[in-house]
Amino acid sequence: MTVRTRIAPSPTGDPHVGTAYIALFNLCFARQHKGTFILRIEDTDQARSTPESEQMILDSLRWLGLDWDEGPDVGGPHGPYRQSERGDIYAQYAEQLVADGHAFKCYRTSEELDALREARKDAGMQLALKPADLALPADEAARREKEGWPFVIRMQVPDSGTCVVHDMLRGEIEVDWQQVDAQILLKSDGMPTYHLANVVDDHLMGITHVLRGEEWINSAPKHQLLYACFGWQMPVLCHMPLLRNPDKSKLSKRKNPTSINYYRRMGYLPQAVTNYLGRMGWSMPGESEKFSLDEMMAHFDIQRVSLGGPVFDLEKLTWLNGLYIREDLDDAALMKALMDWAFNERYVSEILPQVRPRVETLSDVIPLAGHFFSGLPVIQPSDFDKVALEPEELVRLLQFLVWRLEVVPTWNKPALLEEVKLLAEHFELKMKGFLAPVFIAITGSASSTSVMDAMAILGSDMTRARLRHAINVLGGVSKKQAKRFEKQYRELSL
Repeated sequence: MTVRTRIAPSPTGDPHVGTAYIALFNLCFARQHKGTFILRIEDTDQARSTPESEQMILDSLRWLGLDWDEGPDVGGPHGPYRQSERGDIYAQYAEQLVADGHAFKCYRTSEELDALREARKDAGMQLALKPADLALPADEAARREKEGWPFVIRMQVPDSGTCVVHDMLRGEIEVDWQQVDAQILLKSDGMPTYHLANVVDDHLMGITHVLRGEEWINSAPKHQLLYACFGWQMPVLCHMPLLRNPDKSKLSKRKNPTSINYYRRMGYLPQAVTNYLGRMGWSMPGESEKFSLDEMMAHFDIQRVSLGGPVFDLEKLTWLNGLYIREDLDDAALMKALMDWAFNERYVSEILPQVRPRVETLSDVIPLAGHFFSGLPVIQPSDFDKVALEPEELVRLLQFLVWRLEVVPTWNKPALLEEVKLLAEHFELKMKGFLAPVFIAITGSASSTSVMDAMAILGSDMTRARLRHAINVLGGVSKKQAKRFEKQYRELSL
């Protein structure tokens, strides 16, 4: 048997370090067994998936040295490797499940589903909806079908009992079937959910081992049941421990930068980031902290993975990165790293139009353009003294902007300007007044090049990181404030 592993990210945002972490371990496991590593794009969320996000995933994984043998950009015998291009395949298998009695068409409306869940909650019951809960009277079901009501296809699941799933690291995992709902397999728009597409694709692509995050443990019974319904052999499962913040909470962008692009933009070396991710729950036989990707692949053993939640410590990564710079890069290599990082023609050509109108001598360039080549600005609360906003309102403004920029579909100046205009209207501020604190947060000063252009050039990750940094400098957001801000933000009609 040839070992085949895969990574299957969704192109719905910035490339996450968690994706790189899981990709790294899948790659190493495949290489340990002289197998094949596959990249598959799970872009069934048509509303949020973008080609730009997919390209960022490809670029960031390649930057880290995590190359794949088959994928959307390199081809392979089991393509296409984008789920959006495999719709007919999923529909065929969904219909097969219905025909065999393993799935059913559900015509329930979203309002009816909410009411069913609320009733179960009030009765103190499990919130998982079963086929019997979703069943309509026969005449009503026939009416909705005749009238062409939208429907989804859901899987039949047991009402009771225990599902036992075997895991490479955890042994036997027991999950109560009462906790498992009648999962949607095919949405009303004809697109599959993760659960159907993942099972069908893994089977058709010959995946033998699935290494994924432990957040998928509760989905394992659904997947195991689907394999049984199709009569297919299930891949061996291995649920990796989740990356954690220093306070042991799940790694999240609210507490730690999570985008690979952020670390690339900050000037971390790819080999240092890959090395650090390799230390997340795994160790070399000699316990060495510094090792190359080739060394990790040569010594890899999945049984050396620890199930304790690995802590993603930014200070530790920074220390390791410094070690690589000092020990592995001579002057020529450091010069190349600097040029690749920011002092390259593509990046500098974006910056020159911003500083040219203000330059009288060449020595003016660095003070004017410094914020394009730095990490987080060195700022303090007093830098915001001249901003005509109360302290809490100032923090609220910056926090609302962060939240808006987390969901902006396309990162360019017109799109950013539109978001800023909407928020300025909400805060009843003129553009200049709204942008005053943003200017300081992004550029580190009260006067510099256009802040909107700076945000567009710096990119989504660095822009949001600088805004969050400014919020922290201003005292951060307390739990009480966070609840109040979130409620106010939800009430916005933007």
